[in-house]
Amino acid sequence: MQPPDARRDGRVNSLLVSSPSPYVVNVRDLVHRPGEMRERELDFGAPEKLGEGAASVAAGEPVHIDLRLEGLHEGVLATGEVDTVAHGECVRCLDPVTLDVQVDFQELFAYSPDEAFDFVVRDDQLDLEPVVRDAVVLSLPFQPVCRPDCPGLDPVTGERLPDGYERPVEQDIDPRWAALEGFRTEQDSNEK
Repeated sequence: MQPPDARRDGRVNSLLVSSPSPYVVNVRDLVHRPGEMRERELDFGAPEKLGEGAASVAAGEPVHIDLRLEGLHEGVLATGEVDTVAHGECVRCLDPVTLDVQVDFQELFAYSPDEAFDFVVRDDQLDLEPVVRDAVVLSLPFQPVCRPDCPGLDPVTGERLPDGYERPVEQDIDPRWAALEGFRTEQDSNEK
């Protein structure tokens, strides 16, 4: 007999299972059953902000996780793909930027706490929050741009530069040679 929250295609909708955190997944049916596999979909709003840099996933932003859980001798292997949206601002022109985030993760949750494993099955549940947080935050760009050829802002006026703008090439004169510029001009005028 299938659990009450199972669907015909073998996937389980985890929204019907109540837990304190949306990242917590019940694996009672997989514990100590090597070779068993379950697929689940998690859909929820991010309980808190993910990331602190120039781009981040805001609290409440929809998060979708396609999750595959496999029972092994050592624990439960969680493999998944996270889909969400990050917001930030372009580091060149400061316009708002929306970034689609698609990132994969795979982690083994061990049955017994050991130094060899970072995560453990507790009370027949997996807490995916640190795994998902690390995967999402590490996939966010350090310096997001609205588009690769964004010209940015004018360094003098602070206004956004028009598309296709190319900065004029300025020849900065080394201050040690600046005195010679006046000499060259005088010499050029004397030769004529």
